[in-house]
Amino acid sequence: MAGVRRCMLAVAVLMCLCLWGSTEAAGGARSRPRPQRRPPKKPKVEPIDLTPAAQNIDIQQMTGTWYLLNTASKCSYLINHGTKVEPTVMTLTRSTASDQTLSVSTKTRHNHQCWEILQVYHLTPTPGKLTLKGANPELNTEIAIGEMDNNYAIMYYQKRGKITMKLYGRSVDDLPEPMLTKFEQLAETQGLGLAYLFPFPTYSHCGAVDQDHVINCVPTC
Repeated sequence: MAGVRRCMLAVAVLMCLCLWGSTEAAGGARSRPRPQRRPPKKPKVEPIDLTPAAQNIDIQQMTGTWYLLNTASKCSYLINHGTKVEPTVMTLTRSTASDQTLSVSTKTRHNHQCWEILQVYHLTPTPGKLTLKGANPELNTEIAIGEMDNNYAIMYYQKRGKITMKLYGRSVDDLPEPMLTKFEQLAETQGLGLAYLFPFPTYSHCGAVDQDHVINCVPTC
């Protein structure tokens, strides 16, 4: 009988040891699964990189006068003052065919006065893409001419990861409805729905501007 008791005691001790060990594994010193290696992050793709410029762009054809008809943007100024935008006209000039820059004059009205903003767009090796240089490369504005013909141009402006689209016309005449719809659809693909569309007036554009109202700057929108 003593041998049987010793045998049963040994079995009980072994069971306790097994239960204690499993409690430790499920409690204090839990065994953790081996951490999984995170997949490498995909390189950040800027929105304008997803917007191929038209390959058949003739920069010389871009020169001349363009009237701003519509803008798609999340620019805070437009969101707060989009109902008060003023007629805006842009003129592009190029001194010679070998010149790698476009001189840009933008005329608009502010506080009932006409202002002219002077800028320089630099041509890039990629057809249809331009750069408006800032104080440093991080402040550059990358520009892509998405579509263009003799009557209209759709341009994409990207600065610090934010994108703005602009629809220009060669005249103040209304563009065909399909073209306006196309611009809205392209804006939607950039996350710029109807709430971020700001039509511009097509009348009362500025003409001559006093020298005191000519400035060199890079607008935020």
